[in-house]
Amino acid sequence: MKKQRFCLDTTAITDSEVRKSLNVSTITECAEKILDLIAQSRIYLDISCHIPYPSVYNELIGFLKREGCPEEIIIKVDTWLVKKTPNRYEIKLPAEILYEYIKDLRERINKGMRLSESAMYETAEEMYNLAREGDEKRELINTVLSKTVNTFRSKYRNALRTGTLDSAPDLDVLLLAKELDAAVVASDEGIEKWAQRLGLRFVKAKDFPFILKEYLSYVKKEYR
Repeated sequence: MKKQRFCLDTTAITDSEVRKSLNVSTITECAEKILDLIAQSRIYLDISCHIPYPSVYNELIGFLKREGCPEEIIIKVDTWLVKKTPNRYEIKLPAEILYEYIKDLRERINKGMRLSESAMYETAEEMYNLAREGDEKRELINTVLSKTVNTFRSKYRNALRTGTLDSAPDLDVLLLAKELDAAVVASDEGIEKWAQRLGLRFVKAKDFPFILKEYLSYVKKEYR
């Protein structure tokens, strides 16, 4: 049987859906359960779980420390996750993938520009309507701008970031998985979408612990 390898994004351990699936409430409990499963899988099944270094590793460690995870969790990360920098100069990607990414990015930029224009028109129209009603000028400006900015931020974020690669760590996960022929583990629409385009195996973060449990259940049967 071919050796199983997994390449983890930060969301493989930190995502709220993972905590929900494991029926735990804190990041510490979640991380401990997943890392213990990874450790058992490494010892009994020679399954290796990799994390891009330093990008995703630093992102994960920073998140765990901000959440107040004890040093024991950090030690488990260093022990059981294999840290590796993707060989960016040697990994070959089809030119079609780059073309699709640039095309997708261009479409998102254009959509963001249209959202900006729409927000300006809506602000001007709403301020005009409120002014006719006799509202105080300062209060009018604060009310309209606050509402417009909040709405615009949400729409702009969805238009430019949802479903695409928007950070170096995201790209490193895909590159390392490609290099190692590993399955990608994440809870990120952009990573999932581009993993599929690259022909990589993809595992949803919330399902990952149960896949390891299923593998390990057969080991336990052998020792009965």
